[in-house]
Amino acid sequence: MQLQLISFVWIILHCMDYTGCQQHSSSRHRPHKQISGVSSGCQQGGCLTCSDYNGCLSCKPRLFMHLERIGMKQIGVCMTSCPLGFYGTRSPERNICTKCRSECDSCFNKNFCTRCRAGFYLHLGKCQENCPEGLVHSDTQRECVLKCPAECESCENSETCTRCRPGLYQLSGRCHEVCPEDYEPSDNLMECTEKVHCIVGEWSEWSPCPRPARTCGFKRGQETRTRQILQQPSTHGNPCPDISEIKKCPVKRKKCQGGRRRNERRRNRNNRKDKENQEGRQERKRERERERDTGEREDSDNRNKTEHRHRRGHETEPVSPEVGLVQ
Repeated sequence: MQLQLISFVWIILHCMDYTGCQQHSSSRHRPHKQISGVSSGCQQGGCLTCSDYNGCLSCKPRLFMHLERIGMKQIGVCMTSCPLGFYGTRSPERNICTKCRSECDSCFNKNFCTRCRAGFYLHLGKCQENCPEGLVHSDTQRECVLKCPAECESCENSETCTRCRPGLYQLSGRCHEVCPEDYEPSDNLMECTEKVHCIVGEWSEWSPCPRPARTCGFKRGQETRTRQILQQPSTHGNPCPDISEIKKCPVKRKKCQGGRRRNERRRNRNNRKDKENQEGRQERKRERERERDTGEREDSDNRNKTEHRHRRGHETEPVSPEVGLVQ
């Protein structure tokens, strides 16, 4: 095992791929020495040379060498691209995967992060614990973003509000005093929700024509039709139209049985009413005549009394002396 470990270290440091080893050997003008446990007929995909204990020792062209740690042991793996948290470095001698800085989740190179780990925020390729002045951090994006717009109480970035100030309604990350057309305000959610308009189904067939509760003695009846409400409208949606209609319809008239007797009774009732009305009118006329006669007698008595008082006044009045001398 010690020999295998020494062989692995020597190969990594001096000849990462097998071709390089051959070139190095030929440049020294000495034959290549076969190392125990190293094979050029590797079964692992992408390996050019490999070790039974340490996996790939060199990779085929264009592939990256990545060392995976398994406990205390490292295994070489050849990959087309480096895994998350590593970036690839190419050189004429070897292509290797290098780990990103500790604060980076992913990176382009050692000086440029593309995503930060939790607790750090990306700004201009750097992962920082605190954002520069004028910027705020976004825990969702793990980036430093512009401050929220004035109408936002909290935001995901400079253009997307997650909660609006009191009295404003949220719609697609924006805050509105008045909801746009086709939307209505929801005071419970403080959001603009889409209006829901009433939807009704098709009309039913017209009902039979005869008038309800009657089967004879008329020329026209009524027929009706209805339709169902398929979707109730929201508060500000278009209301539902009428869901029932009534129209008149002609029917074949039928004579009612016992109609003559009913007509006779109706005429008798009308005659009695006419007779009673006539008797009442005559009685009221006689009453008015009695009242008029009584009034005329009272007026005559009053005139007689007045004339009598006047005559008595002339008889008792004394004769003036002057009037006697003139005569």
